[in-house]
Amino acid sequence: MSRPFRFSMQKVLAYREQLEEQAKMAYARAQHEYARQVSAVDAIRRGMENLERSLHGEKPPTPDELWLARQYRERLKFDLRRAEQLMLERAKELNRCQRDLVAKSKDRKLLEKLKENLKARHVREEQHREQKEFDETATVRYRPETV
Repeated sequence: MSRPFRFSMQKVLAYREQLEEQAKMAYARAQHEYARQVSAVDAIRRGMENLERSLHGEKPPTPDELWLARQYRERLKFDLRRAEQLMLERAKELNRCQRDLVAKSKDRKLLEKLKENLKARHVREEQHREQKEFDETATVRYRPETV
């Protein structure tokens, strides 16, 4: 009767799988945050384009409107610089999460490969043991023919 395969590091493998899942979730959050920040930068740029279009419209702006537009443009430039800086930080975080996910995935795959190799060795050893038992049984039951 063959004995079942038992991987001695199964708890470690389960823990590494859990770490990989957490890394996947962190990566997904980082992707979402980066996409939100890209959208925010795009919205500010669209606001600047709309402001420029409104200044070059059909009727010329009054001095008060021109002053307000300049103030608004300066604020948009400030917001754009800040949003781009934040977008850069989000991109760095996204890259860090991606590297972390790749490392966790490699750790898990390494243990899974070890498990597969140990299981294959176990199967070979069990087959060898069974064959040895069969050979011993055949040897014990063998009776030479008497002439």
